[in-house]
Amino acid sequence: GHADEVFVLETHPFDSRIMLSAGHDGNIFIWDITKGTKTKHYFNMIEGQGHGAVFDCKFSPDGQHFACTDSHGHLLIFGFGCSKSYEKIPDQMFFHTDYRPLIRDSNNYVLDEQTQQAPHLMPPPFLVDVDGNPHPTKYQRLVPGRENCADEHLIPQLGYVATSDGEVVEQVIGQQTVDQDEQGLEPSILDGMIRQLQLQQDQRTGADQESASSGPQNGEGTPRRG
Repeated sequence: GHADEVFVLETHPFDSRIMLSAGHDGNIFIWDITKGTKTKHYFNMIEGQGHGAVFDCKFSPDGQHFACTDSHGHLLIFGFGCSKSYEKIPDQMFFHTDYRPLIRDSNNYVLDEQTQQAPHLMPPPFLVDVDGNPHPTKYQRLVPGRENCADEHLIPQLGYVATSDGEVVEQVIGQQTVDQDEQGLEPSILDGMIRQLQLQQDQRTGADQESASSGPQNGEGTPRRG
Protein backbone atom coordinates (compact mmCIF):
# COMPACT_ATOMS: atom_id res chain seq x y z
CA GLY A 1 0.00 0.00 0.00
CA HIS A 2 2.96 2.36 0.42
CA ALA A 3 4.83 4.24 -2.30
CA ASP A 4 7.86 5.31 -0.25
CA GLU A 5 9.95 4.23 2.74
CA VAL A 6 8.08 2.93 5.79
CA PHE A 7 9.59 3.43 9.23
CA VAL A 8 6.44 2.82 11.30
CA LEU A 9 5.02 -0.62 12.08
CA GLU A 10 2.91 -0.63 15.24
CA THR A 11 0.88 -3.48 16.67
CA HIS A 12 -2.40 -2.83 18.50
CA PRO A 13 -1.92 -2.97 22.31
CA PHE A 14 -4.21 -5.99 22.76
CA ASP A 15 -5.92 -6.93 19.44
CA SER A 16 -3.40 -9.16 17.70
CA ARG A 17 -5.22 -8.86 14.36
CA ILE A 18 -4.60 -5.12 13.98
CA MET A 19 -1.40 -3.42 12.82
CA LEU A 20 -0.65 0.15 11.80
CA SER A 21 1.87 1.22 9.16
CA ALA A 22 2.93 4.74 8.13
CA GLY A 23 5.65 6.13 5.90
CA HIS A 24 7.36 8.96 4.09
CA ASP A 25 4.67 8.91 1.40
CA GLY A 26 2.21 10.42 3.92
CA ASN A 27 0.07 7.30 4.03
CA ILE A 28 -1.24 5.75 7.25
CA PHE A 29 -2.87 2.33 7.03
CA ILE A 30 -4.73 0.24 9.57
CA TRP A 31 -4.34 -3.44 8.61
CA ASP A 32 -6.21 -6.60 9.47
CA ILE A 33 -3.27 -9.00 9.24
CA THR A 34 -5.42 -12.14 9.58
CA LYS A 35 -7.25 -11.21 6.36
CA GLY A 36 -4.38 -9.31 4.77
CA THR A 37 -6.62 -6.32 4.06
CA LYS A 38 -6.53 -2.57 4.71
CA THR A 39 -9.23 -1.62 7.22
CA LYS A 40 -8.64 2.15 7.12
CA HIS A 41 -6.47 4.56 5.12
CA TYR A 42 -5.46 8.16 5.95
CA PHE A 43 -3.33 10.50 3.83
CA ASN A 44 -1.42 13.33 5.50
CA MET A 45 -2.06 16.12 2.99
CA ILE A 46 -0.91 19.61 4.05
CA GLU A 47 -2.64 22.45 2.27
CA GLY A 48 -0.29 24.28 -0.09
CA GLN A 49 2.71 22.08 0.79
CA GLY A 50 1.89 18.61 -0.54
CA HIS A 51 2.01 15.65 1.80
CA GLY A 52 3.92 15.39 5.09
CA ALA A 53 6.10 12.34 5.69
CA VAL A 54 4.96 10.43 8.79
CA PHE A 55 7.90 9.75 11.10
CA ASP A 56 6.36 7.97 14.10
CA CYS A 57 3.07 6.59 15.42
CA LYS A 58 1.95 5.12 18.73
CA PHE A 59 -1.32 3.61 19.99
CA SER A 60 -2.89 4.75 23.26
CA PRO A 61 -2.92 2.05 25.99
CA ASP A 62 -6.69 1.54 25.56
CA GLY A 63 -6.31 1.03 21.81
CA GLN A 64 -8.96 3.67 21.03
CA HIS A 65 -6.57 6.30 19.68
CA PHE A 66 -3.25 6.64 17.94
CA ALA A 67 -1.00 9.66 17.46
CA CYS A 68 1.47 10.42 14.66
CA THR A 69 4.20 13.00 14.12
CA ASP A 70 5.22 14.24 10.70
CA SER A 71 8.06 16.03 8.94
CA HIS A 72 6.39 19.43 9.38
CA GLY A 73 6.27 19.26 13.19
CA HIS A 74 2.59 18.35 13.39
CA LEU A 75 1.00 16.04 15.94
CA LEU A 76 -1.89 14.10 14.37
CA ILE A 77 -4.40 12.42 16.69
CA PHE A 78 -6.85 9.82 15.40
CA GLY A 79 -9.50 7.98 17.37
CA PHE A 80 -13.07 7.56 18.49
CA GLY A 81 -15.17 10.20 20.21
CA CYS A 82 -15.21 13.97 20.31
CA SER A 83 -12.20 16.22 19.62
CA LYS A 84 -13.45 18.98 21.94
CA SER A 85 -10.82 18.28 24.61
CA TYR A 86 -8.07 19.04 22.08
CA GLU A 87 -9.59 22.34 20.99
CA LYS A 88 -8.57 24.10 24.21
CA ILE A 89 -4.91 24.12 23.21
CA PRO A 90 -3.26 26.49 20.68
CA ASP A 91 -2.30 25.30 17.20
CA GLN A 92 1.42 25.95 17.75
CA MET A 93 3.05 24.69 20.92
CA PHE A 94 6.78 24.71 21.63
CA PHE A 95 8.78 25.06 24.84
CA HIS A 96 10.93 28.18 24.95
CA THR A 97 13.91 25.94 25.78
CA ASP A 98 13.42 23.57 22.82
CA TYR A 99 16.30 24.92 20.73
CA ARG A 100 18.53 26.34 23.43
CA PRO A 101 22.22 25.38 23.04
CA LEU A 102 23.81 22.89 25.43
CA ILE A 103 27.37 22.61 26.71
CA ARG A 104 29.32 19.98 28.65
CA ASP A 105 31.10 20.55 31.96
CA SER A 106 34.43 19.10 33.10
CA ASN A 107 32.69 15.83 34.04
CA ASN A 108 31.14 15.65 30.57
CA TYR A 109 27.64 16.28 31.95
CA VAL A 110 25.21 18.28 29.81
CA LEU A 111 24.32 21.82 30.95
CA ASP A 112 22.06 24.53 29.58
CA GLU A 113 24.43 27.14 28.14
CA GLN A 114 22.50 30.19 29.35
CA THR A 115 21.80 29.15 32.96
CA GLN A 116 24.68 26.65 33.46
CA GLN A 117 22.13 24.23 34.96
CA ALA A 118 21.38 20.61 34.14
CA PRO A 119 18.28 20.69 31.92
CA HIS A 120 16.25 18.42 34.24
CA LEU A 121 16.88 20.81 37.17
CA MET A 122 15.63 23.91 35.34
CA PRO A 123 12.18 25.39 36.10
CA PRO A 124 9.28 24.16 33.95
CA PRO A 125 9.52 25.87 30.53
CA PHE A 126 7.04 28.31 29.01
CA LEU A 127 4.77 27.45 26.09
CA VAL A 128 5.45 29.59 23.01
CA ASP A 129 4.42 29.67 19.37
CA VAL A 130 6.71 28.89 16.44
CA ASP A 131 8.16 32.44 16.56
CA GLY A 132 8.95 32.23 20.29
CA ASN A 133 6.04 34.41 21.44
CA PRO A 134 4.62 33.22 24.80
CA HIS A 135 1.04 31.99 25.01
CA PRO A 136 -1.46 33.47 27.53
CA THR A 137 -1.35 32.36 31.16
CA LYS A 138 -4.26 29.90 30.76
CA TYR A 139 -2.06 27.84 28.41
CA GLN A 140 1.01 28.11 30.65
CA ARG A 141 -0.89 26.18 33.34
CA LEU A 142 -0.98 23.18 31.00
CA VAL A 143 2.77 22.71 31.60
CA PRO A 144 3.45 20.17 34.37
CA GLY A 145 4.78 22.07 37.40
CA ARG A 146 2.91 25.29 36.56
CA GLU A 147 -0.66 24.13 37.28
CA ASN A 148 -1.03 26.10 40.52
CA CYS A 149 1.21 29.09 39.83
CA ALA A 150 -0.10 32.61 40.36
CA ASP A 151 -0.60 34.73 37.23
CA GLU A 152 2.50 36.83 37.89
CA HIS A 153 4.66 33.69 37.84
CA LEU A 154 3.27 32.70 34.44
CA ILE A 155 4.47 35.85 32.68
CA PRO A 156 7.87 35.16 31.11
CA GLN A 157 10.73 37.59 30.75
CA LEU A 158 11.26 38.61 27.13
CA GLY A 159 14.56 39.48 25.52
CA TYR A 160 15.99 40.11 22.08
CA VAL A 161 17.87 37.25 20.45
CA ALA A 162 19.79 37.20 17.15
CA THR A 163 18.79 34.40 14.79
CA SER A 164 21.16 32.49 12.50
CA ASP A 165 20.41 34.82 9.58
CA GLY A 166 21.21 37.92 11.63
CA GLU A 167 17.61 38.97 12.32
CA VAL A 168 16.92 40.16 15.88
CA VAL A 169 13.67 38.79 17.32
CA GLU A 170 11.97 39.06 20.71
CA GLN A 171 11.86 35.73 22.52
CA VAL A 172 11.26 34.23 25.95
CA ILE A 173 14.48 34.04 27.94
CA GLY A 174 13.25 32.92 31.38
CA GLN A 175 11.35 33.80 34.53
CA GLN A 176 10.17 37.35 35.13
CA THR A 177 12.53 37.83 38.09
CA VAL A 178 14.73 35.66 40.26
CA ASP A 179 12.60 36.41 43.31
CA GLN A 180 9.42 35.37 41.56
CA ASP A 181 11.11 32.22 40.34
CA GLU A 182 12.06 31.31 43.88
CA GLN A 183 8.60 32.12 45.27
CA GLY A 184 6.70 30.30 42.58
CA LEU A 185 8.93 27.25 42.22
CA GLU A 186 10.26 26.55 45.69
CA PRO A 187 12.09 23.19 45.50
CA SER A 188 11.16 22.23 49.07
CA ILE A 189 10.43 23.59 52.55
CA LEU A 190 13.79 22.21 53.67
CA ASP A 191 15.66 24.35 51.13
CA GLY A 192 13.85 27.44 52.42
CA MET A 193 14.79 26.61 56.03
CA ILE A 194 18.42 26.10 55.07
CA ARG A 195 18.52 29.50 53.37
CA GLN A 196 16.92 31.13 56.44
CA LEU A 197 19.41 29.50 58.82
CA GLN A 198 22.31 30.59 56.60
CA LEU A 199 21.00 34.15 56.61
CA GLN A 200 20.71 34.17 60.41
CA GLN A 201 24.23 32.79 60.75
CA ASP A 202 25.60 35.46 58.39
CA GLN A 203 23.87 38.16 60.42
CA ARG A 204 25.26 36.80 63.71
CA THR A 205 28.76 36.54 62.25
CA GLY A 206 28.54 40.11 60.99
CA ALA A 207 27.34 41.37 64.39
CA ASP A 208 30.16 39.54 66.23
CA GLN A 209 32.78 40.98 63.90
CA GLU A 210 31.37 44.47 64.30
CA SER A 211 31.41 44.32 68.11
CA ALA A 212 34.92 42.84 68.17
CA SER A 213 36.43 45.40 65.83
CA SER A 214 37.79 48.57 67.45
CA GLY A 215 36.65 51.74 65.70
CA PRO A 216 37.06 55.46 66.51
CA GLN A 217 35.66 56.54 69.89
CA ASN A 218 33.17 58.96 68.34
CA GLY A 219 31.52 56.09 66.51
CA GLU A 220 32.39 57.40 63.08
CA GLY A 221 34.30 55.25 60.69
CA THR A 222 34.24 53.59 57.33
CA PRO A 223 30.88 51.83 56.71
CA ARG A 224 31.24 48.05 56.64
CA ARG A 225 29.78 46.21 53.67
CA GLY A 226 27.35 43.49 54.77
